[in-house]
Amino acid sequence: MNQLRQDLKVIPLGAWIIALLVYGGFIFLISPWLIPRDPELSPLPTLLKVVFWFGIPMMLAILVLLIGYVYVDAKRRGMRYVLWTLLAIFIPNAIGIVLYFILRDPLPQSCPKCGALVPIRFSHCPACGTAVAQTCPECRRRVESEWLHCAHCGEGLRPAQSPLG
Repeated sequence: MNQLRQDLKVIPLGAWIIALLVYGGFIFLISPWLIPRDPELSPLPTLLKVVFWFGIPMMLAILVLLIGYVYVDAKRRGMRYVLWTLLAIFIPNAIGIVLYFILRDPLPQSCPKCGALVPIRFSHCPACGTAVAQTCPECRRRVESEWLHCAHCGEGLRPAQSPLG
């Protein structure tokens, strides 16, 4: 539940306002004229009418909130946030949003020395040059701490390498 709260805090205030306007606008302006006049909805049970009345605007509001989330999350991950937001808006059936969640970059880490954000694929901070991850002594590429050999060049790795030196 804590992760959900953190993710909801990422959504900008403008997206919340637009989502509320979409929801309220549909319920108070469109639905009173749309539902009673539609001949195909009149024979439906009342429960289905209520689900239609409140469910459709809720899905539209959630779609607006997801688009706002994509905008801010792509920005904080250092991705092309305008492009991803446009893809989330214009690719139908929320496929753009699904693609974003599949293809998004990991969150950058902060440099222990200067605090600058460093993309996860970098082994050194571009601002101050401090090592933020272990590197292979042969090819100088980033390696994981549990690796015994570099996956890039095959060099044997010492098990007690320190990322800071």
